Amino acid sequence: MSYIHTPKKSGIPREVLKWLQSLDLSFAPKNARRDFSNGYLVAEIFSWYYPEDFPMDFYDNGVSLQTKFGNWSQIEKFLSKRNINLHKEVIDGTIHCKPGAAEILVREIYTILTNRKIKTTHEEETDFTDRNYQEMLPMVARATASKSIKNNLRITELMSEPDTNTNKQKIHAIIHMHLQQRQFERAENPKRFDIKPTLGELAVRLPPTSLQCQNLDPETNPPKLKGEIKCLAKPSPSEIRSKSNVQFKEIDVRQTNKNALISTAGLSSQIKGIYN
Repeated sequence: MSYIHTPKKSGIPREVLKWLQSLDLSFAPKNARRDFSNGYLVAEIFSWYYPEDFPMDFYDNGVSLQTKFGNWSQIEKFLSKRNINLHKEVIDGTIHCKPGAAEILVREIYTILTNRKIKTTHEEETDFTDRNYQEMLPMVARATASKSIKNNLRITELMSEPDTNTNKQKIHAIIHMHLQQRQFERAENPKRFDIKPTLGELAVRLPPTSLQCQNLDPETNPPKLKGEIKCLAKPSPSEIRSKSNVQFKEIDVRQTNKNALISTAGLSSQIKGIYN
C-alpha cells in the first residue's frame, strides 16, 4: 500500500520527457499510468541500452493481467543479473495503475540509465493513493468509505492476491486512512460539521485545590522559577493534636441496652397476636 522509501511528489519532468522522445519508442507515452503498466515500454527503453538482453520479440503489448506479469517477470530477471534495483513497491504500483507509481518508475529508470539527477521543486510525498486528489476536491465531492476502497484497491490486486486475509488487511488500512482524513476535516472545519464543545470544554477551570498542591518547604525545596506560587497541603490530624494551643472536648455517648430492645420487641409481637 505504501512506498517504503517515500520519494517526492510524482510527475514526469520535462527533461525526462525529452529523453523519452529521443529514444524513438514505438509509441509516445500519453498516459503514464496506463502506458507503462504492462512493462512493454520499460523493456523497449532498456533495449536501447542493452539490446542483446532485451529482444522485443519476447514481450507482448497487451493489457491482460497475465501479459503484465509475464513481461515484468522477464524484466526483473534481467535487472537481477545486472544488479539494477527497482523497488518492488514501485513495480507493483505500476502494474496495478496506482497513482504516481508509473511516474516514479520512469524517473528511477532515467537516473539509472543516464546517471543524472533530476532537479525537483516539489516537497510533497506520495503513498500511491488518491489522497492528494481528494484534498483538492470540495467537501461535498470527496469520496465516501466505499468509494475510497474502490479507488485505492484495484481489481487486479484482488486477482493477483487470492488470500482473503491479505485483502482484508488492505481494506482495513484504506478505511483507517479514510477515517483519519475525516477526523482531520472535522477538526479543520468544526462549523461545517456542527461540532459542539463537550461538557469538559465548557466547564469552568478552577484553580488547583490545596490537596493538589505539594507541601513545599522553602528551605528544603525552594521554587525553581521566579514568582512560583507555593501552596501547602492540609495538615493531618496528628499534626493538629501536636499543637499545644488546640483544645479538645470529650463527649459521653450512652449506648442502648440490647436486652431492653429485645424484650420490647417480644412484647409488641405478643400484643399483635392477641388482636389478631
